[in-house]
Amino acid sequence: MSQSVMTMLKDGQKYMKTWPVRKELYAYFPECRVVAATKFAIKTMPPVAIICCALLLQNLGTQYLPQTIAIGAFFISLPMQGLLWLGHRSEQHLPPQLKSWYQEIHSKMRTQGCDLASLKSQPKYKELAKLLKTAFNDLDNVFTKQWFN
Repeated sequence: MSQSVMTMLKDGQKYMKTWPVRKELYAYFPECRVVAATKFAIKTMPPVAIICCALLLQNLGTQYLPQTIAIGAFFISLPMQGLLWLGHRSEQHLPPQLKSWYQEIHSKMRTQGCDLASLKSQPKYKELAKLLKTAFNDLDNVFTKQWFN
């Protein structure tokens, strides 16, 4: 399970795009909050880092350059931490309870005529994300609502 950091970042980006951020899922999965926070951090942290570094250099001078670089690096690293968490999570196998839920949803979607990838014997969170995204995009809200009551 040894992955490089770059692979985990790429997997995190793919997983972030795949995971359906829906209000029904917030209570069950931390992915929704992590995806929202990571998207926010990607937009806001680079400007925050630049502003902080500029203010520190302006007010404290170049003798505090190492501290300024450390603070800038911290703000820049925040979105990467979210992507790393998502990349790691996407490759984890589902626990037994979620695995049975995945199989149940997969079989119900097959009976509804959805075009799905084959059922995995050891599904990972990325397969669950793809399945849920397909369910929310292709199926009626009445059908998907029954899974979260």
